[in-house]
Amino acid sequence: MDPDRELIDEQIAYYRARAGEYDATSIPEGDPLQAHADRLRDTLRASAPRGRVLELAAGTGQWTGILAEAAEELLVTDASPEMLELNRSRTGDRPNVRYEIADAFAMEATHAYDAVFFGFFLSHVPARTFAAFWSVLDGLLASGGRVLFVDEGLHDTWGEDWIDEAGGIVRRPLTDGSVHRAVKVIWRTDELASRLQELGWDASVTEEGPFYWGSAHRT
Repeated sequence: MDPDRELIDEQIAYYRARAGEYDATSIPEGDPLQAHADRLRDTLRASAPRGRVLELAAGTGQWTGILAEAAEELLVTDASPEMLELNRSRTGDRPNVRYEIADAFAMEATHAYDAVFFGFFLSHVPARTFAAFWSVLDGLLASGGRVLFVDEGLHDTWGEDWIDEAGGIVRRPLTDGSVHRAVKVIWRTDELASRLQELGWDASVTEEGPFYWGSAHRT
């Protein structure tokens, strides 16, 4: 098996197992980082992605409700059915929202979406798979469509338990005592924008504390 695919499968298994504790172990209420996360949510709300919108790796729904406010149709996807169940409970039943279990790395080209969004997922894309992932995104976008994303940038606010820092592999424990491997590729904002330009995207990436906001469309 391709080593990146093997790692991605392990990562999916990790997030399936983590689903029930994800919100409690991300950014808790009252944490100083919450102010940065709130500003990212404000930026997403101001961007108002309309029309047909696709959310990849949607997780427990920290961003889904904002997307549902403006989208005519919103397809919410994740490789973890456990995450999607939590997302549905959090977001509530909305006539413009539907859910689908899907692997973000294996989406078929439809050219159907005016916007594709993912939050804190790009850092989980292996470096060797980066170009292929953006090719998948290109196949999902309608003409004139855009990609919107937020993630963790280069910072010294907290550290990672690295297995292979150069290879972008971290060790992630869960409260049940199990330990998993996951992808963690930390991009500098300028390097990310340049890499996307090399791949034929017009991208803007802006720092927000230890995080960043990005948007991109095909040139």
